[in-house]
Amino acid sequence: RQEMKLWKPKFFENSRLPVILSKVAPINIWAISIGPFVWCKGVLTEQDRRHETIHFQQQLELLFVFQWVLYFAFYLVGFVKCGNGTLAYLNNPFEVEAYDNEKNEDYLLTRRRYSWMFRKSGE
Repeated sequence: RQEMKLWKPKFFENSRLPVILSKVAPINIWAISIGPFVWCKGVLTEQDRRHETIHFQQQLELLFVFQWVLYFAFYLVGFVKCGNGTLAYLNNPFEVEAYDNEKNEDYLLTRRRYSWMFRKSGE
């Protein structure tokens, strides 16, 4: 079986963008994946890179813009349900997949497309 080439985003460390976005976000942003780029306040660990690369793969699956729309919609629904921005963020299916698998070194090589759809927080 031939391994599929894994596309990865371009990483920018020691960036001010997460600092600026943290001023309007409900969480303190360490790193953020937007399209083919990831910006981080400091130096990314391998775990951080994996987490953000999972988001990049999610964005590829949904042609970028649809992932952003769904991400925001999931966040809003979560916020309305629990009234807490941090919980809404942590229960977002895109974040659940990334957090659940950021420590698994093989995950990006074995990940099935649209995996975020089939996971629930706490699984």
